[in-house]
Amino acid sequence: VQLQASGGGLVQPGGSLRLSCAASGTDFNRNAMLWYRQATGKQRELVAIITSSGRTNYADSVKGRFTISRDNAKDTVYLQMNSLKPEDTAVYYCYDRTIWGQGTQVTVSS
Repeated sequence: VQLQASGGGLVQPGGSLRLSCAASGTDFNRNAMLWYRQATGKQRELVAIITSSGRTNYADSVKGRFTISRDNAKDTVYLQMNSLKPEDTAVYYCYDRTIWGQGTQVTVSS
């Protein structure tokens, strides 16, 4: 049972990245899936959530820039991040309200 996050990296301000989180051994289709992030020295914060039925919600700081989606056939949740800002720099984690993925680093810098 695990969540495997990937897709992080270094990007310039204004750029885009797509994070992926592949689930194995979970009841993925029935689970809401969440993305959190944690910047150095700060608390982990919720970024986005998608329910099992596909309803979404976002932190105010990322609304209009980030899009969460899911592919139930692939047991994978995505986070498309556009118009990235330096303040988006953090380790991003996926979570299904039971287990956490291992985190993937996103660095936004020129």
